[in-house]
Amino acid sequence: MHLQKASRKKAKIKMGLQGPSGSGKTIGSLLTAFGLCGVWDKVAIVDTENHSAELYAHLGTYNVLALNGPYTPEKYIQAIELCEKAGMEVIIIDSVTHEWENLLEYHSSLQGNSFTNWNKITPRHNYFVQKILQSPCHIISTVRTKQDYVLQEKNGKMIPEKVGLKSVQRDGLDYEMTLVFDLDMKNHATASKDRSGLFFGKPEHKLSVETGKLIKDWCNSGEDISVDDISLRINDCKSIQELLELYKQHPQFKIVLHSEFEQQKKRLLINEDVSKELSNLKQSSNGIH
Repeated sequence: MHLQKASRKKAKIKMGLQGPSGSGKTIGSLLTAFGLCGVWDKVAIVDTENHSAELYAHLGTYNVLALNGPYTPEKYIQAIELCEKAGMEVIIIDSVTHEWENLLEYHSSLQGNSFTNWNKITPRHNYFVQKILQSPCHIISTVRTKQDYVLQEKNGKMIPEKVGLKSVQRDGLDYEMTLVFDLDMKNHATASKDRSGLFFGKPEHKLSVETGKLIKDWCNSGEDISVDDISLRINDCKSIQELLELYKQHPQFKIVLHSEFEQQKKRLLINEDVSKELSNLKQSSNGIH
C-alpha cells in the first residue's frame, strides 16, 4: 500500500461505440481512428462483420484483419497481439458482440449446474477485457445493440414493454471504457460515458476525424509515465499474466526495471505454488471420510 499525489498520465483511449445495425459504427470508428493517429497505415480493423470493413476502403489504406468464427476470446486476443506486433497505433474491434455470443453459446452447451459453469466462462471473458485495457494501442470497440423489454403488469397480465436499446455484451463492459458513444440510425453520437469531459452533456454529433483529434489531444495532455509509476505498478500485479502485460505495455522501462520485474515474477510464482499446494491439501482432506 502507498499514497501518492494524484496526477493524470498520458493514455491510450479505450472507447466503445454502441448502436444498432446501420447506425454508422464502422465508418465512425474509422474516421475517429484516423483523427487519433493521422496515418491510415497505422490503423487496423479486426473485422467480424463479413468483410464489411472493406466497404470503406475509399477512405484510406487502413489494414483489415478478417476474423472468422468461432469467435472465442482467445482468437480476439491473438488478433490484438498481431496488430500490436505490426506496429499499429489504433485497433478497431468490429465488433466485440460476437465474443460474448460465442461464450453464451458455449455456456448453454455445458452439462451440469448452470451457475457454477460460469466459472469456466468469466475468466476467459475477463482476460479478453484486460487485454483491451492494457494494450499499448488506442482501441475502439464496436458493440451491437438490440431492443430491450421489461414486463409490466396491466389488467392482471404481464405485458412486455420497450425500454430502449441494450448492448449485446456482458453487463459492465461499458464501465471499463474511458469513453462510450451511443449511435442512432441517423449516425448521431451521444456520449453515455465520458471520463475525458470532452463530450458528456454536449449536443449529439456525427463522429469524424475531428472527434479523433480532440481525443488524441486529451490523451496527450497528461504527464509522462515515470519509472517510479511503473515500479509501483509492478508491485501491484497480482498474476504473471498481469505482470507480462505491464512488461509489454512499457518497453521503454524493460532494461532499467528488469530486476524488479524478475523479483515480482518470482514472488508470484511462489504464491501460485503455495496456492496449488493448499488447494491439493484441501481436496485431499475433503476425500477423507
